[in-house]
Amino acid sequence: MSKPAAEPVDTFARDSLPARDAWPDLIFALPELRYPRRLNCVTPLLDRWIAEGRGHALCLIGEHESLTYRQLFERVNRIANVLVNQLGLKPGNRVLLRSGNTPMMVAAYLAVLKAGGVVVATMPLLRAREIAYPLNKAQIRLALCDHRLAEEMEGARAHAPDLERVVYWGGGPDPLEALMARESPVFTAADTAADDVCLIAFTSGTTGEPKGAMHFHRDLLAICDTYARHVVRAGPEDRFIGSAPFAFTFGLAIILFPMRVGGSAVVLERAGPEDLALAIGRERATVCFTAPTAYRAMLAKLAGFDLSSLRRCISAGESLSRATFEAWKAATGLTLLDGIGGTEMLHIYLASPEEEVRPGATGRPVPGYEARVVDEHGHELPPGTIGRLAVRGPTGCRYLADPRQAKYVIDGWNYPGDSYLMDEDGYFWYQARCDDMIVASGYNISGPEVEAALLRHPAVLECGVVGAPDPARGTIVKAYVVADPGLRADAGLAKALQDFVKAEIAPYKYPRAIAFVADLPKTASGKIQRFELRLRAVAEAERDAAEAEEASVASAVAVSA
Repeated sequence: MSKPAAEPVDTFARDSLPARDAWPDLIFALPELRYPRRLNCVTPLLDRWIAEGRGHALCLIGEHESLTYRQLFERVNRIANVLVNQLGLKPGNRVLLRSGNTPMMVAAYLAVLKAGGVVVATMPLLRAREIAYPLNKAQIRLALCDHRLAEEMEGARAHAPDLERVVYWGGGPDPLEALMARESPVFTAADTAADDVCLIAFTSGTTGEPKGAMHFHRDLLAICDTYARHVVRAGPEDRFIGSAPFAFTFGLAIILFPMRVGGSAVVLERAGPEDLALAIGRERATVCFTAPTAYRAMLAKLAGFDLSSLRRCISAGESLSRATFEAWKAATGLTLLDGIGGTEMLHIYLASPEEEVRPGATGRPVPGYEARVVDEHGHELPPGTIGRLAVRGPTGCRYLADPRQAKYVIDGWNYPGDSYLMDEDGYFWYQARCDDMIVASGYNISGPEVEAALLRHPAVLECGVVGAPDPARGTIVKAYVVADPGLRADAGLAKALQDFVKAEIAPYKYPRAIAFVADLPKTASGKIQRFELRLRAVAEAERDAAEAEEASVASAVAVSA
């Protein structure tokens, strides 16, 4: 059995935190947020259920295996012993994890935390160069990986000279399972501090180069004791299910929230809308976490699914339109609980419990958090005024050695980059990402609002709306549309879509330019990369301007001749 370490040996993570005066203000007003100074989050999430005699309770329901709390406890302990005794892990060392959502991934994740390490989980779809970025940024020497993802993992070695060891599970020579067989199922959790870094979550890159958001042991409990406790209100009888990868912090809800209350989690490697819906019926899941896109897709085939076991449906990851909210309610009788969170904040901070939901509004600050709408100088705006969202609470942004910290945290408040309006009752109404707000002909136009209108047309499968340079108007609304492949994507369809949007929302908001594309640029978590579309729009405008100038010159030459 390994001896717990008193203090982190590897201080890289702590040394890489922003200067203390660059942190957001942290608030621990709720009694449940007053954690002890020394804390390893795995103890209250997993070990406590064994100590309380509930080890027999089902914890994880996977596609190929299911684990009780005791079985998971022993697996976590064996992996933790492997990390310390055979792989030389010291508290504070970073460990890269690569896998789909499986019980083994959960065990590896918890084992790194329990041994005092720092988890850096990556999306399964990332390629070698993308994997190399967190390896280098976080100076990672050890990786644990599902053998099915070995090709890109091995490819990353050429771009990450500090990576010393990769241990695979599920196959390959000397796999993790063989190392575990040599170890004890007993392990004492590392004696970590509540504010020791235990997770570096890299952003999905919707606004450029990924940023590493650093979170503490207490943060993983705080999201359970705020959003999960006061909004989801789960109990040990609940079965959680969701589509987000565990490397995406929205996906942590599927595991942490049920484990905090002794419930269970349905863990899916394939979690497309149809896979998710089938698993809900098969496993009798009660709480679902996914994005509006998935709820819309499930609606289209609802007759073939049994969703009768659901009692809570949480929507996040992108803006939830009122049309989707109302369609889901009409078809299932269930209220979609909208919410907004982020990698920097770890999870959701604006939402409302079911009885307080106001359709179309994101919600009010989750208990434990504060939020306000401010102008460009940080001054609070009166209700009914669009401005920048500022938020603070028990979690907050601490980037890994990144100057962008100064843009996200200002005067103790986190600025997630969203435009909001707060009404007289304290409900927050999403307008757009700050950089998705298009100013055209003097009007402020929300890109997502135009997208929502386009998506109501049956010919539109996906779309992204951005501001594009225009010589006459300065900026125009431009839509990049993935159309139904059974239709002709031509000028006629573009005109039909423009007329449709004019009929759906204020006519001045319609897209004056529509480009039909085969697909949209997306992050590994499935978010549309609108900054890529903005760059594309600028490049296309410059090309058009150059071509127009060349044509003008040619015409002038022809006339003079």
